[in-house]
Amino acid sequence: MENPLKKFLYAGIGLASLTSEKVKNTLDELIEKGKISDSDAKKIVEDVFSNLNGKAEDFEDKLGSVIKKVAEKFNYVKKEDYENLLKRVKGLESELAKSKTAKTASAK
Repeated sequence: MENPLKKFLYAGIGLASLTSEKVKNTLDELIEKGKISDSDAKKIVEDVFSNLNGKAEDFEDKLGSVIKKVAEKFNYVKKEDYENLLKRVKGLESELAKSKTAKTASAK
């Protein structure tokens, strides 16, 4: 099963890409019709993308907050914590194996 968060992010990226293409096409049409100048179109594009970048950062912050709340609610373990526990278990298993080997050797 694919990660729903991943699907959501890909949908957002697709929407942003589609939006930028639409803006560009619309501005190109307006330039061709002589309704706006090339420099005005460039300024509009800069304004639109500047605004989108600000909203993207805000979206990322809000999404991060939601993900954190969901993880806490469902008691998910952070990857870093999981990896630390895994290292600890492997270390303990190694110590146990050494201890068993030492006991076997001293019993003989």
